[in-house]
Amino acid sequence: MNDKIPISVIITTKNEERHMARCLAALSAFDEVIVVDSTSADSTTSIVKSFGVRVVDFSWNGQYPKKRQWCLDHVSIKHHHVFFVDADEEVMPELVQEISALDWACAGYFVRGLYVAKGKILKYGLSNKKLCLFDRTKIEFPIVDDLDIDGMGEIEGHYQPVFKAGITGRVGYLKNALHHHALEDSVRYENRHKDYAQWHQKMVVRGAYPKDPVAIRAFLKKIFWRLPFKRAAFFIYYYFFRGGIFEWKDHHKIYIQKCRFYGI
Repeated sequence: MNDKIPISVIITTKNEERHMARCLAALSAFDEVIVVDSTSADSTTSIVKSFGVRVVDFSWNGQYPKKRQWCLDHVSIKHHHVFFVDADEEVMPELVQEISALDWACAGYFVRGLYVAKGKILKYGLSNKKLCLFDRTKIEFPIVDDLDIDGMGEIEGHYQPVFKAGITGRVGYLKNALHHHALEDSVRYENRHKDYAQWHQKMVVRGAYPKDPVAIRAFLKKIFWRLPFKRAAFFIYYYFFRGGIFEWKDHHKIYIQKCRFYGI
C-alpha cells in the first residue's frame, strides 16, 4: 500500500548542483517528484537521478507558456495537486506533516519561506509567501506582457498564479514554513536581484502585473507601488514592525537586494 502524500512536487532547475541533494532529501514523503531541467551544465541531473527522481528536459522557445506553466501543460503529472519547490528551498518536516493532513478545502495554499543566513534561520523581518501548492485543474500561471522585458527569461516573474477562467474558489495559508537557502551564494543572489529589479520596474510602469488572487494582497500592492517614499515605508515596516532589527547583522544584504528589487 502506498502511504506517500498524493501530491506531485515539481522542481524547475538550471545549474543547481549546490542545492539538489538537500532539496530532494526533504521530499521523500511525497508520491511523485519531478525535476524539469534547462540543460544544466553542472551535475544537477546526475544528482537528481541518484535519488531515482525523473528528469524532464526543457528548452524555452521565447514565448508563453513559460517554464512553470509549461510543466503543467506538457509534463505527465500523476496528481491534480502540485507543489512547486525551488531547488534552494528545503521543505521542513513540520510543513510536510501539515501538507499531509490538508483537507483541500481551498484551491491552493500560500507557503511561507524563511531565509537561512550562515546556518541561522531568520524568523523576523523579511520572508516570502508563494501560492505554490495548488490544484492544477483550478489554478494556472497567467500570460503577462513581459516578453520584451529583460530580467526573467524562461521563468514566470514575481507574481502569483491565478484562478483559471470561469473558476472561483478560495486560497489558504499554511502555518509552517520552508527554509530558503538562497543566500548561500551571495554573488548569484545579488545578480538575480539586479535582473529582477530591472524586470519589476518596467512591469510596474507598464501596469503588466496580474491581479493577486487574494483581494487584500492586490489592494496593498497597489498602494505600495504608488507610495512616494517606498524605501522608507519598506524599511520601517520590515525593520521595525516585522522585527528585522533583531537580525540586522544576519540579513542586511537581503534588505539591500529587496530594496533594489522593488525599485526603491
